[in-house]
Amino acid sequence: MQTQLSDFELYKTYIQGDLDNQEQVDAEIKAGKQIHPYAKHVNRLFDSKIKNLPKDYNGFYILEESYYTFPIKPTDIKPYLFWFEKTEQGQIRLHSLQLPKEINKLDLRNDNPKLSIDYKDLKDSPTFKPAIYTRTDKGFYIKAPVDLPNGMKFTLEETIGKETFEVMELLEKGGKSLTPYSTPIIYKRIKNKS
Repeated sequence: MQTQLSDFELYKTYIQGDLDNQEQVDAEIKAGKQIHPYAKHVNRLFDSKIKNLPKDYNGFYILEESYYTFPIKPTDIKPYLFWFEKTEQGQIRLHSLQLPKEINKLDLRNDNPKLSIDYKDLKDSPTFKPAIYTRTDKGFYIKAPVDLPNGMKFTLEETIGKETFEVMELLEKGGKSLTPYSTPIIYKRIKNKS
């Protein structure tokens, strides 16, 4: 008899892997206008690359390689390190971590065998407040607004399921959107072609 995964363990399976929005971009081009960038995430567990990790830490780390390509622009590379903390209630709390300044962002790749970070150097991002996912019929949902300096506001809103990942990153100033699109990027899991 198969045991049912906890929400935390289920989420852990959802967040790992390779995802892109090729299907969304293809549909937009076919309709006559590409609205969203081509975007790809490469998400892998990062725990084994953290030196001096305490034995009793509660959760797991993911290095998310994010690549965004707008037409006629070079690809924008944005690596992120996240800690997914398991709360006492079994919920998933998202922490965005500061990346060490001495590591070049081009080296922050899951396939880099030399990459490692010391646990003592890991700190929460000063601009992102940890937020908790809630379980929905579509998967796991989070909405995390953050007030930034100079009247700026950033809101992360995402829903992650087994095969899809919808992400809206809204940047606003004075109530006006600076994000060049107003609907989520819709990622689908990339199947291994064998």
